[in-house]
Amino acid sequence: MRVAVVGATGMVGEVMLQVLAERNFPVTELIPVASEKSVGKEIEFKGAKYKVVGLQTAVDMKADIALFSAGGETSLEWAPKFAEAGTTVIDNSSAWRMDPTKKLIVPEINASELTKEDKIIANPNCSTIQMVLVLNPLHKKYKIKRVIVSTYQSITGTGVKAVQQLENEYAGIQGEMAYKYPIHRNAIPQCDSFEENGYTKEEMKLVRETQKIIGDKTIAVTATAIRVPIVGGHSEAVNIEFANDFNVSEIRDILHHTDGVVVQDNTDTYTYPMPLFAQGKDEVFVGRIRRDESQPNSLNMWIVADNLRKGAATNTIQIAEYLVANKLV
Repeated sequence: MRVAVVGATGMVGEVMLQVLAERNFPVTELIPVASEKSVGKEIEFKGAKYKVVGLQTAVDMKADIALFSAGGETSLEWAPKFAEAGTTVIDNSSAWRMDPTKKLIVPEINASELTKEDKIIANPNCSTIQMVLVLNPLHKKYKIKRVIVSTYQSITGTGVKAVQQLENEYAGIQGEMAYKYPIHRNAIPQCDSFEENGYTKEEMKLVRETQKIIGDKTIAVTATAIRVPIVGGHSEAVNIEFANDFNVSEIRDILHHTDGVVVQDNTDTYTYPMPLFAQGKDEVFVGRIRRDESQPNSLNMWIVADNLRKGAATNTIQIAEYLVANKLV
């Protein structure tokens, strides 16, 4: 199994390598790929050293699977070239997510849609993945009418530059800014750029991707995405309106039996999800589950996950694991 990691020197790429090793993915040859300025650098994987190669070299090496985390423009240009060479691409950017000819996959929900013909597979947005993993089983049982979500997103979602900005601000150092404003002791109500409707791209990803993954365009979603000075993961306050009434204890039971979800919900012991404890873990954590007393058939909850792992690297590698297990590559 020849595996290319495109964007191997970036923040998500480094976590991909870590997760590949942790999960003992059957890599017989690793092909680390990055921009020209990184070509020739060495990276370590499972005790061995590998030299970083450029994109065209990687295409020519005909990997079985290419895990992409190098930005949308790179994916639009290069994913088809890898696919033409016979490589199955799993792309972590937004480039292919809403393409009607491409599958948008969270393995616990819709991996069964994949076939050998799917040579470019889209990995959803980090904030979407953690939310839909919780929403999907509840939609099957009660039918979701509307979702209101406010996100509190880690600076790691922006990348190394944002982490450096926060560290500089902690230390009182003037440096390069990833954001238009200081992030230390601040909350910035903007993740990604604004669309014409006044929502950011990040907010609209939560709308469009949720409907596509769950496979129901009637689910109404409205979102506000906020950047906070947190490293460990993304948090979401989610309000759900169902078509049918529910029992809160049954909701907890359904989520307790949902693959990839951990329920942390005990107010007596102050047990609830927090990014401090989600960091480095692959599960999606859910708590503060309670009836919305202002609206019929409605529920509030709090969802947290490490955006670099289940929100990006781990979900990508779980897709690859499914492809291998089902002989689709």
